[in-house]
Amino acid sequence: MAKDILYNKKNKTDLLNDLKKEKFKRITLSFYRYINLENLTSLRDVIYKEWSNLNILGRVYIADEGVNAQISIPKNKLIKFRKHIDSIEQFKNIPFKIAIEEGISFLKLTVKVKKEIVAYNISKDQYNMNKVGNHLDYKDFNKALDDGAIVVDMRNYYEGEVGKFENAIIPDVEKSNDLLPEIKKILSQNKKDKIIMYCTGGIRCEKASSYLLKQGFKDVSQLKGGIIQYANDIQKNNVQSKFIGKNFVFDQRLGERITQDIISTCHICNNSCDTHTNCANQDCHILFIQCNKCKNKFNSCCSEKCKKFISLPRSEQQQLFKSGKIKFNSQKSSKIKPKLYEINNY
Repeated sequence: MAKDILYNKKNKTDLLNDLKKEKFKRITLSFYRYINLENLTSLRDVIYKEWSNLNILGRVYIADEGVNAQISIPKNKLIKFRKHIDSIEQFKNIPFKIAIEEGISFLKLTVKVKKEIVAYNISKDQYNMNKVGNHLDYKDFNKALDDGAIVVDMRNYYEGEVGKFENAIIPDVEKSNDLLPEIKKILSQNKKDKIIMYCTGGIRCEKASSYLLKQGFKDVSQLKGGIIQYANDIQKNNVQSKFIGKNFVFDQRLGERITQDIISTCHICNNSCDTHTNCANQDCHILFIQCNKCKNKFNSCCSEKCKKFISLPRSEQQQLFKSGKIKFNSQKSSKIKPKLYEINNY
């Protein structure tokens, strides 16, 4: 098979137009499994070919340690996809976690071979995937919260900014490879205490719990299926959620609402808001929280600086970059707040 057909070459506008023309409903779901995989390049090509034939969109990472997938699938292809997944021995009976809010989540299918399926960048002698934390369902997790367990958010700061479990420790980090050392430092005096952790779908907690156990922590548990499964379970069983706000997701939706609580503010005006967006200036593209009023005022940009920049002809933008007179932010957390009003004279 020619290699060039194993990558989507359409631009974003064409991909969006294709989605708008669809006459069927889609389901957004995710799954992962830590398991030994071999012949990764061949497996990558098989996945891309088979899933493309099912009109699946999404982001898939495979590594010698397992698979991590977030996808959008036509609802009428779900049964066929389940059969396909179960036909791959290493993926058989892998649990699916279904999104609680739909929308355009992915525009294309991307399948990549990675070093890790979560980019913690830690050596293999720092964890043992055969020994991970206890998996708690929504009932046991809620009970542990009520009993005073130390609860840790195993996500990046900007995710916890819009939604979290009550009293959760939220590390002030923006990248996964900073997370485990920071958690270890925060919990250095709690090695004998009961620790419960959570993340979006469970995958980050899997290796994190193994890491903490290897570092000498005695009682480590994790939320089974993550926030996504928790949200489905509490809705199904009519249980009050102990997670408040939005669950940040890494796709076009940027969030699923779990409760009506809004726990964050617009990064520009500080009004109540929990809508993440990327700056419309593609040379900045910073992820931040912006209310509708500021969205209109700044033309979907993060600042006057970016608003002014995108109004310039592209040739002038390029000249400014070459001259070194302009530079944009790249942070994702609340640390961007003091910089959003920055205006250069150019």
